[in-house]
Amino acid sequence: MHSFCRLAFLLALGLPAIQTVQAQSSSSTPPASAPDQAQVQQSASQTSGQLSVQARIRARREQRRAAAIREAYSHRYEGYLGGGCLRFRLPSPLQRVNELNWDGGFTRYFDERLGVTLDGRGLYGTAFVYPNGSSNITKPSIGQYAALIGPSYRFYIQPKYSIAGRVMGGFAYGNFSGDTGGNTAISHGVLGLYPDGTTYAVSASIVGEYNVSPSIAVRVAPEYFLTGFGSSMQNDLGFTAGIVYRFGKQK
Repeated sequence: MHSFCRLAFLLALGLPAIQTVQAQSSSSTPPASAPDQAQVQQSASQTSGQLSVQARIRARREQRRAAAIREAYSHRYEGYLGGGCLRFRLPSPLQRVNELNWDGGFTRYFDERLGVTLDGRGLYGTAFVYPNGSSNITKPSIGQYAALIGPSYRFYIQPKYSIAGRVMGGFAYGNFSGDTGGNTAISHGVLGLYPDGTTYAVSASIVGEYNVSPSIAVRVAPEYFLTGFGSSMQNDLGFTAGIVYRFGKQK
C-alpha cells in the first residue's frame, strides 16, 4: 500500500513536468514558412518573359516568311520556256507515239495566286505504221502545233516553291502528211494516220515551281492533253518542264 501511494505521488509530480517539456518542445519548433511572395512573382515573371520571347521569335519568323513569299510572288508577269513529252494516240490499230515538244508561255498575274496564261507549243514524233504495198514509208514524221489560253491559280505557296493548277483551251493544227509531200490520200488513206487539219485542244495540268531566286524558278507540269483529230478524241498524258522568269512588281 505504501509502495502504491509512493508511485502515485511520483506520477503526480511527473505529469506536470512532462507537459512542460512538451510545451517547450512544441514552442521551440519553428513554424513551416509560407511561400515567399517575391519568389512567386519572380518565377511568374520569368515564365511570362520566356513566353513573350518565344512569341516574338515566332512573329519575326512569320514576318520573314510573308516577306519572302511577297518577294517571289508579287510579280505581275511571268514568262517560261522549255520542252516536254506527250504520249500521243494514233488511229487504231497503230500504237501510241512519244512526241517531244517545245513549250513557251506568258502569264499575267492579278495577285499572288491568280493569273491568265497564254501558251504555245510544237510537238514532233515518228509514227510506226504497218508495211503496205502502195508506199515504202513505215516511219512517217508527224507534228502538231497548239495555241492555248486559260486561268492559272497557285493553291499552295511557300518561299521556295509553289504548286498551281492550270486549265487552258484553244486550237491545234496537225501535220501528218509531211513525209508524203502533203499527199493526204497516202498519209490518211494508206498509212492510216489522221488527215491534216485544225481541231480543238484542251490542257489540264499541275504546275510545280521551285524558286532559284525571287525572279527565277524551274518548273515541272504533269499534263492531260485532249485533241480532236480525225473526228475522234485523243486523251493523252505527258509533261512540260522549263525555266521561269518573273518581272514587273505589283504595288
